[in-house]
Formats: sequence, structure tokens, C-alpha cells
Amino acid sequence: MKFYTRRLLFSVLFFPFLTSAQKGTFPLVTKNVKVSIVYDNKSTKLDSIIAHLLAEDIERVTSFKPTIMTDLTKAKGNIIVVGNIQSALVQKFINKQSLVHKNLSGKWECFTFKTIDKPRTGISKALVIAGSDARGTAYGVFTLSEKIGVSPWYWWADVPVKRQKELILNLPDFISSPPAVKYRGIFINDEDWGLQPWAAKTFEPETGDIGPKTYAKVFELLLRLKANLLWPAMHPSTKAFFHYPGNVKTAEDYQIVIGSSHAEPMLRNNVSEWNEKTMGPFNYVTNEESVYNYWEERVKESRGINAIYTLGMRGVHDSRMEGVNSPKEAVPLLERIIKDQRQLLSKYINKDVTAIPQAFTAYKEVLAIYDNGLKLPDDVTLVWPDDNHGYIRRLSDTKERQRSGGAGVYYHISYWGRPHDFLWIESVPASLIWEEMHKAFETKDRGVWVVNVGDIKANEIGMNFFLNTAWNPNQYSPDNVESWYDQFAEKQFGVKYAAEIGDLLKHYFQLNFSRKPEHMGWNTVYPNTQIQDPALSLYNYGDEVQQRIDAYNSLEKKAESIEAKLPDPLKDAFFELVAYKVIGASNMNKKLLCAYKSREYAKQGRVIANEYADQANLAFEKIKGVTKRYNQQIAGGKWNNIISWQPRELPVFGMPNTGHVDPGQKVAGGVSPEGYSQPLDPNGTIASLPVFNACTKRSYFVDVFNSGSQPLRWKVEANQAWVKLSESAGTTSGQERIWVSVDWNKISSNDTVNARLNIELNGQRYLLSVKAIRPDWRISGKNQFVEDNGVVAIEAEHFSQKSQKDRASWKLIEGLGRKSDAMATFPVIAPPFHANDLSKAPSLAYDFYSASSGLATLHFYCLPNQPINADYQLRFLVSIDGGKPVMVNAALKKEMDENNPEWQTNVLRAAAIPKCVMNVAGKGKHRLKITMIDPGIAIDRIVIDMGGLKASYFGAPETKTDQKFNDLSVD
Repeated sequence: MKFYTRRLLFSVLFFPFLTSAQKGTFPLVTKNVKVSIVYDNKSTKLDSIIAHLLAEDIERVTSFKPTIMTDLTKAKGNIIVVGNIQSALVQKFINKQSLVHKNLSGKWECFTFKTIDKPRTGISKALVIAGSDARGTAYGVFTLSEKIGVSPWYWWADVPVKRQKELILNLPDFISSPPAVKYRGIFINDEDWGLQPWAAKTFEPETGDIGPKTYAKVFELLLRLKANLLWPAMHPSTKAFFHYPGNVKTAEDYQIVIGSSHAEPMLRNNVSEWNEKTMGPFNYVTNEESVYNYWEERVKESRGINAIYTLGMRGVHDSRMEGVNSPKEAVPLLERIIKDQRQLLSKYINKDVTAIPQAFTAYKEVLAIYDNGLKLPDDVTLVWPDDNHGYIRRLSDTKERQRSGGAGVYYHISYWGRPHDFLWIESVPASLIWEEMHKAFETKDRGVWVVNVGDIKANEIGMNFFLNTAWNPNQYSPDNVESWYDQFAEKQFGVKYAAEIGDLLKHYFQLNFSRKPEHMGWNTVYPNTQIQDPALSLYNYGDEVQQRIDAYNSLEKKAESIEAKLPDPLKDAFFELVAYKVIGASNMNKKLLCAYKSREYAKQGRVIANEYADQANLAFEKIKGVTKRYNQQIAGGKWNNIISWQPRELPVFGMPNTGHVDPGQKVAGGVSPEGYSQPLDPNGTIASLPVFNACTKRSYFVDVFNSGSQPLRWKVEANQAWVKLSESAGTTSGQERIWVSVDWNKISSNDTVNARLNIELNGQRYLLSVKAIRPDWRISGKNQFVEDNGVVAIEAEHFSQKSQKDRASWKLIEGLGRKSDAMATFPVIAPPFHANDLSKAPSLAYDFYSASSGLATLHFYCLPNQPINADYQLRFLVSIDGGKPVMVNAALKKEMDENNPEWQTNVLRAAAIPKCVMNVAGKGKHRLKITMIDPGIAIDRIVIDMGGLKASYFGAPETKTDQKFNDLSVD
């Protein structure tokens, strides 16, 4: 279904524009028709707000602003009626006996569109947008706004509106379903470097803080994204939400539910509201009365507002609860605290405490307290946390799913803490959000979904996807989740640019998923450590470092190219939503990787080290430059102070050390082939390139580098005609990378041939042996893999065969791998299969050919997620050629803790890599079989090390057989 002007895809409703009025249409603005908007002034303030916002949206599209009225008797022509299904105004058009009224009455946040011809004297047509409640009405109004071309991000990201002279809609009657998740919202957090200084200095200087003017814009955005919940900003830089009465009033006007984070019981902001000097320690063991009175004061103050009360207790600011020494010791104290808190709610809010929305977030050490036997009242919503890096720690088991209060999830796409922050620009892909939240939906954890979005800015895409998913998870499936990027781009920038921008975003998120920009320093926080050398290999597998630099260079150039050709009205929005993130991530990577190259090459005397040092410095300056542009130039300075390029001024944001070479006056240089971390000795033993294999048709590099100040002449000759060189001679003042490959048409089938490269520079001669093999395997079938230089490497989605079962299956999840996709087990609530009865267990099979035999180490690159709950692990069975299977478990060996080094390594590299040792009996064809045991596992790739695996970050590149190999294997 497509919106004709922008062809917007939407999961709820379809409103195409028509070029002229036709039967069954509703003209909003034409030469002869000017719509009016009517709402009931006796209803909620939100009806007035959304009526005026709708009028402004219509004006944005047509330049005509509809008249807004509350007196129906004065209405003429075409009108839009806005209101709750229970309001007297709406009931003049939809009576209580109607099917529409019955279908909406008593529902949660639903809405209807109903067009009525000549409903009253003087009124030609009425479009009734009626909600089952106030927010339902708002969602209906903003659905219409989005359909006429007003993006939810029109203000927050300056997305322009395409003008239309006429606005005529085709409006089939429609009733929405309730949202899949009851409370859906965001947590504004770590606002110190963006939202707070921007609000205080730029947008709301009269308050000097995040106040009602700022929150009004936040609340509008939430309603446009069909959200209903906010955990307000709570850092020391920001005064408590309740400090400004206007904040509470604005939330009431917009009907936004106010909650508070895991560390803020009873709507209190401990950081700014608890004064230890005057109130004593925040300790319920030693200072119960003072703490109780503190909570009581806020509960009394919050009477009458829409709120979800956070129960429990932690330290003042995201720290452990005081007064106890262990989770077990904390259980009785926390149960008493929750009992006292509920008594306050019963006393001041509602005698029936079970009717009051309450949440308990089992965050960090609180999860251990819960698992030690905490008895939580059944009506309280249990909110499960992720591990702060996007992997939910656990979800409800069968018993917990029966709780009347249900459960939910607190999720991060921005974070401050171990092992390292990611606060700057968004990096969590839609595929990971979908995979984790799909599990939550399937385990019935649908009561509350809250996503930590940091400052909102620079996390717009992930925030939008998370809230879309919360509204209707079924609109995405594992094999089309990345279509979200195209849809998002189309809604903001139009169909002309959607595919190109969508593709850019896919690659951006995949690169960032494999290693977040802030994690490229290979260092940690608490304590802050200095930048380390990356695990990316500079010498193996084609130079992983340069490959990543090249990938980001390509991405950055594409972003700049798109921005250059966009119409001027789209450029600010593109910069905010896409270009700044791409350019920032690209230059963070280039800064750190080029600096690393300069240090390594300087040790070897390569003068190219100086050039890489310059590139690192240029990247550093570009980050600062584009950030300055964001703050001072974009949208005429509207966003000044919204972005910092160095949150918390961590080492990773600084300029790393670089190498430098002072070249001598003499001519000098050296040779460094792929696979060698040190340059060759011209008088040493003959070096060799990795073996060339006709099945994979790889190329390998040889670096010829200058170490002096004078141009260096070089020449490479091969003693066999089948050796191909990208360059054979030249002069370099820096470095030349020569790519060596094989002309396979010049080698007979089933041959192993050898050659030598003679490299001459500065009067010195270097010899390099070259070996090429054409195995005698007769390979047939799709996705066949071979041993190449002692390794078989397989991307998991390239299976040779997949067995489907009624009870469960393996499915591809787009974009979930570090370089491509991943294979995951479904459904996520399937009971584990028993290793002794696998007749109904689905499996994946991978055919591979080995040139050697014996014991091999199998590496499984898995998503570093966690078992769904205590009923599961992350196990699967592995066998070769039908032999005895081996159990592999991708779960952490020790319980997750932020100080657990295994967990830290896994989340930073976006992979858990369990291993097993198996026997490959004989040379030739084999079949690797992976059989499901637990749901929840996601496998990215498999590496079978036959003894040749080299140090690298991504593992050996895939050794899938070239499609033309079969043609070459026959004389």
C-alpha cells in the first residue's frame, strides 16, 4: 500500500491523495472546499492541543490553516470532528448504539475514522476521528497528519513537508486495534552533553533547564510516534521533573504517563531531591522515617496525575541499595520497602492499590535480589532490563507469565557505563532491537516497554523503530526487518531517495554493530583506560584495518554525495538524521585506525606512517567540524548545544598517539607481504604468500614501501605466466600495495603449481614464493565450502540444507551478523529439545571439503544475547558426517555481571564465540550439522580451524566455492 505523493508505507491505515474529488472521498482543501475542525471544549485539554496541531499540519501542507471551533452550530461545509467516543460532540455523529461505538468503548488507545455525508444541516461531510480515550484520539489525528505528509520528526529533525495545492483523501471507515504493548515510552538519560545545555541555553533560556516548553515538544513527539510514557531526565545537570510545576501540568495536558527510572522510587529524583546533609543517608535500615516521609511527600503531590510508580529501592544514583551486604540479605528489606510504598499509594492515590499502575525494574543487582526469592505483589509490572548493551538479561518464565501485573522491558540504545559508554551517536541496529523485543513480545512481556534514548537527538532512528515495534510488532518479520530503513527514509525524504538512503543506513548500522564508534579505542571505563591497539588485523586476511577504513570512506562519500544532490529543504533533516552520524562514525574509525597504522608503520620505518598520522588528525578535526556545523549552522542555529563530540571527555574521543618517521637522505625501503607482521629481510629465507585456491579465487597483497626521502623505484617479476600482478613496476614516495592473483585459465585441472616473485628495490632483491592449487573435488550444489589455507569459514545464512519441523525452525534475521545476516531459532518460547530425542529438532547443514584431516577447532560466532530465562541455555548440537554430536553452549560461563570479562569482551565485539574440538575424518567432502536445542540462539558465522587460522577480529573470510569453479575443474 502506497501513499501517492510520498508512497509512505504504514501498518495501520492507507490514505492516498487523489487528484480530484470523487465519490467516497473527503476533500480537505481544494479551490472550493476549506475544511474546519471541531472539538468539544468540555473534553480534555489534549483535544484542543491536537485540533490546533492538526490545523497547523494541514497548513504546512496546503498553506491554508483550517478554522478551529467548539460550537458545532457554526460549522459549515466539510468538517473534521475530533474527540473521545464518550464525548457529547462525537455522539452527535456516532451514537452509543452503533457498532463503531461498541467496538471502541472500553478499549485502550484505539481510534476510528468514519466519514459521514450530510450529517447535519449545513455540513456537507464530516470526518470523525474518535478515540476510545484521549490518547486514542491523538493517535488518530497524528495518523492523519502523517498520511498527509507531516513526519513525526518535522520539528525534532526538521523534516520538511511537501506542499500540495489540493488535499483530497480517500477515507475508508476504519477502527484500529489496541497497541500490542500497553505502556510504550522513552527514558531521557545522560542529558548532560545535549538536551539539557540545548534547552537551558538555546530553546528554553527563560527556565535555564529542561522545562515545560521542552517537555511539550517531547510529549508531542511521543504522541506522534504513538507512545504514552516518559521517564524524565534525571541527571545532576537537570532539576527534578516535579521541581517545575509546569512540567507536571504539561504532562497532564498531553495525557503522557509519567514514570521514573529503576533508581527513582515513587517518582522521586534522588540525585537532585535527596539532600544527605539535611536528610541523612538514603538508607531504609538506619534512616527509615526520613526516607518514608520523602516518598510520602511526592505521593501526595502526585495525586491526580497519570503515573506509573516505580517500587523498590536502590542507591541515590544508579548504585546498590544501602544497608545490606548481599542479595539474600536484601530480600526481606526490599519486601518491607515495597509494602510500605504500596501503603502510601493506597492511602493517597487509590484504596484499591491493585488499580494503580506500578512497576518494579530488576536492574543490575536488583535482578539478583529478585532471583533470591523476592515476593513481588502479583499486580506489579515486573520490568526486565537488558545488560545495557541491547541484550535482555532474562524474560518471564511460564509461571511469571500468569502474573496479573504482567511484565515489560527496559532497553538501551544509549548508555553510560561498563565496559564502555555509547552516548554519542546511535549504533544499535533495527535487527537487534527486533530480535530482542520479539522475544519479549512472545514471552508475553507486554506491559511496559521503555527505551533509553539519551538526548533523543542522534538516536531518532532506533527510537522510532522501537516505538513502532511496541505499537505493532507483527509489522516486521526476521527476513524483512531491514526494510525499516527504506521505509524510514521514504517517510522523511520521499521515494526518490528512499532506496539509496535506506541502503546507506543498513551499511552504517552493520558497521557500527560490528564495533561501535566509541568502542574503537579497545579501552574501558571505570577505571578509564587509555586507547589500545585494535584487534583488527593489519597483516592477515587482506588487512582488516584498511578494509574498515575503506568501508567507512565509501559510506562517508556516499552520504556526502546524497546530501549534495538533495533539494535544499531536505538537507538539514538529512544531516541530522543520517549524515552527521555517518560522518562522525567514519571519522572516529579513521582517526583511531589511521593512528594505529601510523604507529605500526613507524616502527618499521615506513614513511607512509606520516601520511596515516595526517589522516588521523584530519579525521579528528572533521569530527569537531561537523559537530560545530550541527550546533551552529543546521536549521539556522536551532540546535546549538545539542551535540557534543566528546561526552564525558573519555580517552576515545581525544586524539590518539601517532607514529612519525624522519626519513634519511638515502634511498631506502622494504617489502612486507600479507601474513607477515615484519618487513622481509632481503638476505633471509624466502617468504611465501598464502596459498591460492581455485575454489575461492582470492588475491593477496604485497606492500612495497619507502623508508627514505627520495623516490623509490621498484619492480616485481613473476617467473610463471599464470601469476597476475596489479602493478609490476613504478616509483613511490610512500607505499605501493601490489595485489597478486592467479589466471586460473592458465593452470590445468587438479594441478598444484609454484612460482616465485622477484621484487627489486634500491638494489636489493626479495624473493617470495607463490603456490596455487586446483583441488580435484567435483563440487556441486549451492553453498559449498572448502578448506582454504587451513580454514573453512562459513556465513551461517549460507547453509547447504535446512530441515524444517512443525514445532520449530531456523530462520534468517536480516542484518544481525557483524558483516551480514544470522540464523536464529524460532519460536522463542519452544521447549528445549532433548539431546537424546532430536527427531523433531530443526537443523542446518553445511557441506565443506577438506584438504587435510584430523582434529579441528570449530568457532561459532553467536549473538552475545542471554538465555530467555532460567528454563533455557543457548545450546545447540554439532556433528560432522553423522558422527557423535557435541553440545555447544553460547551462554556466559558465569552469571552476567558488568565486571565479568567474558561478558565485556562479548558485548564490545558483538559476538560470543564458543568453541569445540571435533575430528574431520579424511580428506574430501564432509557435512557439518547444527541442531537446535534451545530457542534464542542466533549464529552469525562458523570457522573450522584445521590448523591455519590467523589472528584477526572478524575471523577468516568466507571460503565459499566460487560459482565458476566447476567449469574450471574439468579439462
